[in-house]
Amino acid sequence: MTPVIQALKMLGGSGTIEEIDNKASEIANLPNEQLEILHDSEKGSQTEVEYRLAWARTYLKKYGILENSSRGVWALTLKVRKTDKVNGKTVRRHVQDKLKQAKEVNVSEVTDEPDVEATWRDELLATLLKMHPSAFERLVQRLLRESGFIQVEVTGQSGDGGIDGKGIMRLGGLLSFHVIFQCKRYKGSVNVSQVRDFRGAMVGRADKGLLITTGNFTKDAIREATRDGAPAIDLIDGDQLIDKLKELGLGVKTKIVQVEQITVDPNWLLGI
Repeated sequence: MTPVIQALKMLGGSGTIEEIDNKASEIANLPNEQLEILHDSEKGSQTEVEYRLAWARTYLKKYGILENSSRGVWALTLKVRKTDKVNGKTVRRHVQDKLKQAKEVNVSEVTDEPDVEATWRDELLATLLKMHPSAFERLVQRLLRESGFIQVEVTGQSGDGGIDGKGIMRLGGLLSFHVIFQCKRYKGSVNVSQVRDFRGAMVGRADKGLLITTGNFTKDAIREATRDGAPAIDLIDGDQLIDKLKELGLGVKTKIVQVEQITVDPNWLLGI
């Protein structure tokens, strides 16, 4: 919990989940090997560190130290800006006692599950993993079109260096970039050698590369994707993919009745 507070202080009092996680991991001096351990490979690409930091944010929010907006930005509350560290056991005990007194204890809180949208995200990821490879490629094709790409083609052919398709991204009606994309529909992490192989296949054929996976990327793979002097490759991991599908309403329906209700449409995804 303390690295989360320190991270927010270094970020100016507020930050996105990604910013907080990265800074807190840096403060805790966690090695890459530990950062890449998955919490539950059967359920998604969330790492053990990300899971524990989500748990920490949840308790700090209930304790009154953190607050978060609907846009996913977390911040220190005004009354505790001078707080530098906390005792995790004290925070947890205080929160659980408060919940018991208010008769609001539920299974997720008793078992230390973080306050996240786990159910629908897990269902969506499980559905994506059930999709036929060609169907997943068509889903990515639709996602890119909905995101502003034109002339999107699925070209997935064996011996093509892992390239699954290509398209053109138009910016403001003035600039255009030729993009080659690759889809990796599986659990686990995409490693640095796979990023290098993809770059080798795209050199001379496109301005940018886009690598999309339902899993995640190792730290070395992320560094390789943005290495100076090499063609840039944008990476979309499973969490980002899920967020984008929700944003675009592709296989995901959002209904707001006082609170946001989200349901996954497996039939739409499996039938694409």
